[in-house]
Order: sequence, then structure tokens, then C-alpha cells
Amino acid sequence: MGHTRYLNDFSKALASEVRILLAEVGKLRDERRQLQFEIAELMAVKSKHGAGGEYSPDWRPPPQDPPPPPPPAASPPPEEGLSGPARPAWRVVHKPTKRERPAPKSLPAPAPVPAIEPPKPNLPAWAQWRRPPTPPPK
Repeated sequence: MGHTRYLNDFSKALASEVRILLAEVGKLRDERRQLQFEIAELMAVKSKHGAGGEYSPDWRPPPQDPPPPPPPAASPPPEEGLSGPARPAWRVVHKPTKRERPAPKSLPAPAPVPAIEPPKPNLPAWAQWRRPPTPPPK
């Protein structure tokens, strides 16, 4: 007798959990369909209003004139003092020195975090279901 009651309680709890999960899946499926519909509507509006669409079929971007060529740069006459070989381009790079940061000021100890109560579900989940404390008779 105890075996059947135990199995009956477990199957009821499992069935209610499955019903909850199926309802959530159905809700998510409906939300996805709604979002897909909205995306399709937005894409249709964009294609109607965009270039070559229903509302402006002959629209083209305004032609842009090519930028005028830059004026030829007048090169300065070579100076007499720089006629020798060019200086080498290598230079010495000094490593930056590490700056020590000042020690941070001591902060007050944080206040203890209050314990969070677990949420109380309106329906028992199968994972929360516990076996009856008395073992079933054999």
C-alpha cells in the first residue's frame, strides 16, 4: 500500500513539473514567433523606404565631385650645411621607471550580507520533493 502511495505522489509531482515546463516552452515559442513577425515587418518597411523601394524607386545618392588634386608642394632649396651624410635614424629608448603607488587608505570592514531566503514556489518541484519519513511497509 505504501509503495503505491509513494509512486502516486511522485508521479503527481513530476506531472505538475512537466506541465509547468511545457507551459514555459509554449510561452517562449510564442514570443519567438512574435519577434520573428516584428523583424519581418521592420525589414519590409526598410525595403519600401530604402533606395529602389516602393516609395522612392529612382532615388540615387547625390553625385560627389572628386576632390581637387593637391597643389604641388614647393620644395625648399637645399641648405649648404646639410650636404654631408645624413644622421642615423637610430635613437636610444630609455625604459620608463616604475612608479610606486601609494598604499590605499584602509577601508572600513564591509557590513555583513544578510542571508537571502530561498524563494517559496507556489507548486512543489520534483527536485524539492522528499520521500516520506516512514519507509513503506513490505
